This record gives sequence, structure tokens and C-alpha cells, in this order.
Amino acid sequence: MFKLSRRNFATVALGGLTTLPLATARAIDPIRRNGQPLIKLAVAAYSFRKFLDLKGKSEPSMTMEQFADWVAGIGLGAIEPTSYYFADTSNAAMARYKLHCARLGLDITGTAVGNDFTTPDAAKHKSQLQLVNDWVEKCSILGGKTIRIFAGNLPKGDTLAKAQERCINAIGQACDHAARYGVILALENHGGITARVEDLLTLVKAVNHPNFGVNLDTGNFRTDDPYGDLEKIAPYAVVAQLKTEMHPKGKAKEPADLKRLVAMLQKVNFRGYLAVEHEANEDPKEGVLRAITELKTLVGGGI
Repeated sequence: MFKLSRRNFATVALGGLTTLPLATARAIDPIRRNGQPLIKLAVAAYSFRKFLDLKGKSEPSMTMEQFADWVAGIGLGAIEPTSYYFADTSNAAMARYKLHCARLGLDITGTAVGNDFTTPDAAKHKSQLQLVNDWVEKCSILGGKTIRIFAGNLPKGDTLAKAQERCINAIGQACDHAARYGVILALENHGGITARVEDLLTLVKAVNHPNFGVNLDTGNFRTDDPYGDLEKIAPYAVVAQLKTEMHPKGKAKEPADLKRLVAMLQKVNFRGYLAVEHEANEDPKEGVLRAITELKTLVGGGI
């Protein structure tokens, strides 16, 4: 069961929210990995958001099945079918999608859910936890291994410490649920209270749970030294997202150094999926294919 570490918080004060018992716990260690690095390439559905968007004025020009077909067509073996783009989110639909991908020979790495664990509103906090728990079960049906989750933004008038406490508490409870389904929750460096690497690591090191780790998103640190910050979270990565651009603080976007990013993962003996999440202002099919082509030359024994 999840335990909140005294190392980071001496007390739990969640403003009326349900709390977990305070207990001593050793902070999470870097992920232990046996064997040589093994980076398996994938594509995130978010790369094709302009084709898959269900909230636009017109009907989507691509279905999730067509997304899977396209990835299989370029010779890749894995996808992340991001939850936002399923028109039907029933458990039966998840089973059908798993079958579609199985027939294509595609692994499903996992999915992502747009949760907010920093909200001080008790009812909303409960609904956000339920959202993650529901998708844990759907991810299990899909055959996925990880769910990318988020922390959230600092609410107006709140303190960082209190927002962190609420977030840690919710992650711990969600991890307990994920353990029942063999799913790992991967906290993404995604702005808000994870915009700074130090604040992200405060969350990571306070959650000591075997069903928890980091989703390393290569393009999300907008700091003075994004590569250096990524190196600090790489030891905790259970899955990774690769963007083709970096955006250092105070500078314009610049092409990502894919060789350096792959080497960073190999250095920590990363064994898992590296999903291309294309956000550059170009045709995503062209951008994804170019990135995958370059990555295949860099990952060595990966797929």
C-alpha cells in the first residue's frame, strides 16, 4: 500500500480531503533494469490530434483504427492510443480496439488521461481520482502497461506545499488501484507544479510505490537547461515521449538533438517504449516518419 514519505512532508493537511495514514517510507529509488538498454519505438495518437480531434467543428478525418493502420503501415510495432480520441470509451470498445491492433501486430504501450490532482475542491478531486482509476481498468483491457498522468497547476491562492500534498495523496491511492490491474502510472513533466525539475522530483520521491514512475517528455521543460533537467528524471522513467523540438527558457524553439536524447536514455539502461509525440508545425505524417527513420538508426537493438 502507498505510504507518504516523512522525507518530504512531516504532516498531511489536505483541507478536508480524505487522507492516507502517515507512515515512514523510503523514497523511491531509480528504476532497476536488467540487461542492456532496449528502446522500443512507438507513436502517440496525440501526434495526429488535428485529424483525431472529437471536439472540432467538423468530423475527425481519421479514426483511431486508421491511426493504428497508418503506424503499422510504416513498419512500426507499437502505439499509444491517447484516451482523448476514443469516440467510444466503453470497456467493450477497448476490447475491440485491442483486437484491431493485435491483428496488425501492434503493441499498445498504454494511454494518457488528462487529470488534475492539485484541485482543492473535494468533489472534483474525487472525480479526478475516479477518472484515473477508470482508465487504469480500460488500459488493462487494452493490454497497455502504463498510463501517463499529470499533476496539475497551482490553484490561485494556494501554496505549493499543499498542492503537492494533495497530488501525492491522489497518486498514491491511484497506484494502489493500478496495482490490482498490473498497470504503472507515469507522472509526466508537464508544466504546472512539475514545470521545474526540483518540484517534479519532490512528487516523485514522495511516492514509494512499485506501480509508479515518470513519463519523460523530452519537450516539456522550458528551463535554462532542459537537457540537464531531463537527465535528472531519466533514472525514474518507465516510459518516454519524444518531441522533435526543444524550447529553452528565453529562446526560440530549436530542433531536438535526438542522438543526445537517445544516449540519455541508454545511459540509464532504459528498457521500454519511446513514443514520438509530434507537435511541430508541419504535416504530422511527414514529421513522425522522419523522426522514426532517424530514431531507428539510434536505438541499436530497439524495435
